[in-house]
Amino acid sequence: MAAKKLQETLSKTLFEEVQKWGSMKQTGVSLRYMMEFGSKPTDRNLLISAQFLHKELPIRIARRAIELESLPYGLSHKPAVLKVRDWYLDSFRDLRCFPDIKDNNDELDFTQMIKMIKVRHNNVVPMMALGVQQLKKDLHRKVDYNNLDEIHQFLDRFYMSRIGIRMLIGQHVALHDPNPPPDCIGYIHTKMSPVEVARNASEDARSMCCREYGSAPDVNIYGDPHFTFPYVPTHLHLMVFELVKNSLRAVQERFMDSEKIAPPVRIIVADGLEDVTIKVSDEGGGIPRSGLPKIFTYLYSTARNPLDEQADLGSPNAATMAGYGYGLPISRLYARYFGGDLQIISMEGYGTDAYLHLSRLGDSQEPLP
Repeated sequence: MAAKKLQETLSKTLFEEVQKWGSMKQTGVSLRYMMEFGSKPTDRNLLISAQFLHKELPIRIARRAIELESLPYGLSHKPAVLKVRDWYLDSFRDLRCFPDIKDNNDELDFTQMIKMIKVRHNNVVPMMALGVQQLKKDLHRKVDYNNLDEIHQFLDRFYMSRIGIRMLIGQHVALHDPNPPPDCIGYIHTKMSPVEVARNASEDARSMCCREYGSAPDVNIYGDPHFTFPYVPTHLHLMVFELVKNSLRAVQERFMDSEKIAPPVRIIVADGLEDVTIKVSDEGGGIPRSGLPKIFTYLYSTARNPLDEQADLGSPNAATMAGYGYGLPISRLYARYFGGDLQIISMEGYGTDAYLHLSRLGDSQEPLP
């Protein structure tokens, strides 16, 4: 059965409602604002926050639902993408059916509902990856991946928007924690040590490498462990884990059958006035220059494709991200979300340096696609 267009499958009123909300202006917030606002999670502030989300989330979700409808190359009609579109429509409907938030009981009910929405969208990334895989099978050799710019740009916007939606919901929900960890405001750690997060992420990446290959190169970390700045530790963990995992894999595969001892992966944390920069360096043989533009695309991965091995997408966790070809482009979006960036510089025949820049001013507005 051909996938029906949005207006055919939805009631006319819902379709018009999605169009109406999708054309409204989004409102970005900065890390600093989230921090200052969340530092006093009084009933009144939680009420204001819920009222803001009640208006803001439907706008962001409607925009994505509309975009999911008109993707090039027939991507919109792939079963996995239709499933994602339905999640977005369900969440839009839930938000629009929720009455105005007038008091703290309303606010608590609303918080429960957006918690459910966040869970509903847990598997959006692997599900979209599956849709892109389904598309790749169809296109096969017919198309040059460089011509799929439209799809890359869509996925960048889509995932950036998803990071924002999950940050806003997660931050609001976390402000209800009766015993927040010290120095934490929701998702934000006001005194996060990048060295400590890098250490944890490296240990996770090493244990994954050991499971896969039986051993793992060392990771040496340089930087002041006492240096801290405000950031979201889960975001940083995800980015460093991805970079270290790639480096470990490159080194491991290069030195696996060699007599030489595998050289360590080095992480350097530098604290500048504007940026905190984390450099991850390896001697894993590097990436040929012709391959560099591909590493930030969503249609390219050198690892085995995990979607071929496990059709069950019940609970993909962060650790199975190898092979979606998504780790680097999504890590770069996380860096850019709070005004940072990710750059990869490679010496073919030697190794790769990844520079993760994190803005320490916390003033940049969310980039709203």
